[in-house]
Amino acid sequence: MKVILFVMDDQRVNLDHLYEVVRDSCASCEVVRLCKHEQQHLAQVFRRVDIGSYQRVVIFSRLKRLRGQLALLRAIPGLVFLEHDACQNYMPSSKYYRQYSRFYRQLPWARVLASSLGVQRRLAAEGVDSRFVSKGYDEQFFVNQQQPRDIECAFLGSLKGHTYAERRSMLSAIAAVVPLRIGRTETREEYLQLLNRTRIFVSADVGMGEYMIKNFEAMACGCALVACSQGDEEDAALGFVDGENVLLYRSADEALEKIARLRSDTQLAERIARAGQRFAEQRFGFARIGTDLAAAIQAPMREWPGLTRWQRVHLRLRYGGGW
Repeated sequence: MKVILFVMDDQRVNLDHLYEVVRDSCASCEVVRLCKHEQQHLAQVFRRVDIGSYQRVVIFSRLKRLRGQLALLRAIPGLVFLEHDACQNYMPSSKYYRQYSRFYRQLPWARVLASSLGVQRRLAAEGVDSRFVSKGYDEQFFVNQQQPRDIECAFLGSLKGHTYAERRSMLSAIAAVVPLRIGRTETREEYLQLLNRTRIFVSADVGMGEYMIKNFEAMACGCALVACSQGDEEDAALGFVDGENVLLYRSADEALEKIARLRSDTQLAERIARAGQRFAEQRFGFARIGTDLAAAIQAPMREWPGLTRWQRVHLRLRYGGGW
């Protein structure tokens, strides 16, 4: 099976190793990096390649760049979307609330590879061909450097935008009681160094329904992870067990109680950190996640319904001949 994977070249998170694993796990796979302009004008990209020669066309982009190109996307059999942001579909605070559902229902043969079990099940209930493949981390880069940890508690990540309003509120409540370092880093190397200096990483994926990549990165770097539970089903799907490889909370008060336990009990903090690191290394490295993605991409799909006469006319009028 021939696969072509179109990915973003403007992502803050470096996913190059993940793409390499996907490529190497397929019999034939080409990875093509697209700038923002190319993602917004896929017809120009598709003219440069023989898109019809591929059995799977995988797109990893932003909904805002794709939803205006439905006429073009309807012409692509074997269409697969790698989806890391669809949790916003079920967040009333997000400007993309319900927008993912509307978009994917108009491409009923396409497959969506969702990074949350809850999101995948909800999309499936709406008729979308969806599969769950968890997020992961780059195990070649994020490692425990076995150095002294002089930052007791930290959160490193984005707080801007409506999507993170509940995150900001939660972290503010925690920081009002315990010393919590909150901030972003400019480089991947600085982020790695700060993770390796942190004893307790406080994650706050509040209201998102899934765990962000930074949870796995923090665990792999040897932090004791205190994370907002994403619900019993999501926790079980990932293998997160409260008190074993992570400490989970559902409110600011519970988060403060869990953090206080780790601060006062060094042995507990070390045990959670060691178990979390082993767990991340076994389950969430890109070497494993990439092979799971490749299998989901190549699995049998729904039949492409083809284009109606009027859809073909519209396609040619908008994008020119050849469709």
